[in-house]
Amino acid sequence: MGALVAGGVLLWGELTHWLSSRGRMGNRPGGTGIGTGEAVVVLGFGDRGDRANFLNRWRVRAGLRSLDPERGPSRLVLSGGPVTGEAPEAELMARYARELGYTGELITELTSRSTRENVENVIPLIEDAGQIKIVSNSVHAGRARGYLWRLRPDLAERLVPAADYRFGELILLKPALAVLDLVSRSDAIRRAWRKLRSQ
Repeated sequence: MGALVAGGVLLWGELTHWLSSRGRMGNRPGGTGIGTGEAVVVLGFGDRGDRANFLNRWRVRAGLRSLDPERGPSRLVLSGGPVTGEAPEAELMARYARELGYTGELITELTSRSTRENVENVIPLIEDAGQIKIVSNSVHAGRARGYLWRLRPDLAERLVPAADYRFGELILLKPALAVLDLVSRSDAIRRAWRKLRSQ
């Protein structure tokens, strides 16, 4: 019975990430007059040390494998401020990307302290891209795409899938990451509700 429950939890985590990896994409990526090349935006995760942690290293690798030179000029945009540590997450991720041998265009956004701020603050850095990919664990990336749709639907129309979902990858973490995303969403809803009631 325990194995069945555990299997169900893992399957739920896998399915949730798979569905999220395909949601909230645009309808006009790379259209005439829209922009050139691609921007791959990697969202940071709270990092206490002076080296990118496990999740940030995984996100950087997912960002690098999401780059597609055939789409034209590519830029890697790393976003994340010093949320839980002294060094900005984007700075630590940039260092790791260079350690892996990435030599292409790399832009860091060093001030964001939430997913919404990640999206808001990278907008000026991706406005001229013909295609936009947002990289994180798939449920988190899906939430970020939702913010872009609300903030700049014209840019959201350029969203295309990243390579951040692979079947079986991080399989033990996917259920926990999905739950964390649900908690974050419920917290945001409660804050919005309190703000609405106070007006």
